[in-house]
Amino acid sequence: MEREGGHSTGTRTGPSLGTGPSLGTGPVGRPGVGTGAGGTTGTGTGARASAARAGEAGPVRGGGALPSGPTAPNRRGRRMPRAVRERHMLDAAVRVFGRQGYRAAAMDDIAELAGVPQPLVHLYLRSKEDLFVACVRREAGALLAAVRGGVRAGDPAERQLRDGLHAFFQHTVRHPEGWAVLHLHARAQGESSADQVVALRTELVGLVTRLIVSAARDAGGASALGRREAVGLAQALVGAAESLAVWAGGDPSVTAREAVSTLMDLTWPGLAPHLSPMPPSPPHPHP
Repeated sequence: MEREGGHSTGTRTGPSLGTGPSLGTGPVGRPGVGTGAGGTTGTGTGARASAARAGEAGPVRGGGALPSGPTAPNRRGRRMPRAVRERHMLDAAVRVFGRQGYRAAAMDDIAELAGVPQPLVHLYLRSKEDLFVACVRREAGALLAAVRGGVRAGDPAERQLRDGLHAFFQHTVRHPEGWAVLHLHARAQGESSADQVVALRTELVGLVTRLIVSAARDAGGASALGRREAVGLAQALVGAAESLAVWAGGDPSVTAREAVSTLMDLTWPGLAPHLSPMPPSPPHPHP
């Protein structure tokens, strides 16, 4: 399934600051993806490298000075709707938190990048911690929705796994600041943000586990693959995907497709025996 070459334009939509998409369980399928990721269009060579890889104008990869000014100016002086203003504040916050980390990030920087007065940021959110948790919640929901949306129910097991991994890597490549918030900063910040990341990982592991068990059952090999073994395989695969996403995030030459191929070459030979039909039992000899 080719997704890297498509261009994405327009302003992404996202939930209100205090809410986010549910991380509840669901079948492997293609639900509607209504959440947006937390990066905004960046400038400089990092953004061009990310755009060349992901097929869209993505956020700047790595460090560097933050551009000043609003992320999306209010044209003709018209008052910006509250939901749009909240989304711009979240977009700006994700960029600042993703690049600087929670402790070094300043509310002044977030307000300036969002193009709003700092008191307005405090009016919408009670504290810097509340803003960070809202960012983590939104980015976790967007990543999970991207992975679920990349898998087609009814496809062969290998294709579903490849498509889900491709969606995962493509999302982290396109939104490096959002991935940094989730993978590097959220666990260290506090219980509320860490819980969001744990919930995200639990959902991803559960999705992969259901896929492995279902594929083994369809192939007639379920009796050779216990639930505990399937969970262990899923945990290993998700952990490897997270490490590869860090690798891809630090090397602009690595594409989502390359990361998928690397992981599948490593894991699929070990999964394949469990997704093959069980050999028939030999007939008992007659006395």
